[in-house]
Amino acid sequence: MKTINYLSLVAVGLLLIYASLGLPYRGDSDALVNQDTSLIGTPVASSYYIQNAYKDANTPNIVTAILCDYRGFDTLGEEVVIFTAGIVCFLLLNRERKIEKKQR
Repeated sequence: MKTINYLSLVAVGLLLIYASLGLPYRGDSDALVNQDTSLIGTPVASSYYIQNAYKDANTPNIVTAILCDYRGFDTLGEEVVIFTAGIVCFLLLNRERKIEKKQR
């Protein structure tokens, strides 16, 4: 059984390395993600964020403007999901403790 686990681990590792070979180099100005327009000619969201972050949010920090203003509801949704998962884990673990105490 351990050999199957190790073989699958090596296979996934090789797959990740193979997939990463197709990625553009970091900071490559010719990469599609760093272009001002997409393949169909529409403006890319990242260029809009960079050009208009201070004007829209009146915040000099672009990261703060993106997380709080542009993606505020999305970030709030992610936090609600994480909070809910934490509460569920707490309740499940607490329930098991109560069951153990009743059995004693």
